[in-house]
Amino acid sequence: MPIISETRDFNGFAQKIERLDLVGLVEEAVSTLDFPLLVEERKHANGTRGLRQEIDGRFKQLGGWKMVKVGGVDWTKGSAKGATIGVEVQVSGRSDMLAVDVIHLKAKLQSGFIDAGIIIVPDDKLSRFLTDRTPNFATAIKHLEAGASDLPIRVIAFRHNGPGYALGKMRTNLGRLISEAEPGQKVAEPEPPKKPDST
Repeated sequence: MPIISETRDFNGFAQKIERLDLVGLVEEAVSTLDFPLLVEERKHANGTRGLRQEIDGRFKQLGGWKMVKVGGVDWTKGSAKGATIGVEVQVSGRSDMLAVDVIHLKAKLQSGFIDAGIIIVPDDKLSRFLTDRTPNFATAIKHLEAGASDLPIRVIAFRHNGPGYALGKMRTNLGRLISEAEPGQKVAEPEPPKKPDST
């Protein structure tokens, strides 16, 4: 599985999840990263859509997690004691989208809709190999320190297992490369090398 390379807690996150019986749900959220991840270790060489689809798919497989696609916290789930954890996954958008994720978590925490929050991002090393302006650990910390350091939030950063073929990108109808994996492409499986032109 990808390496959990860095974590940082804000405002008593660890104590709160222990008290509210949310530890198991935090472990579930981390388990969505349980897949092999190899990337081409070259700047901006790898697409990210397939990576996000892989993580979202694993949340769905776990059961009980509720997804909001637009305008809210990506994934939420309640514990047996009635407390709720919220998770923002930011691996395929621009880095400035982390500011929006922080706003979503802050609003739901302050309203009492969730009791603790998690942000999952690539670490600073992995983000260099992904699409330009992919979010990373440093950016997440910057946004939290600027506007939500007083809330119980954990940032979890992950890194790839090692070098491999590039994660797929896809082209627009104008032929311009964008940071998307081909639909159905498994992020854990490398693309085969192209055969040399025989002409």
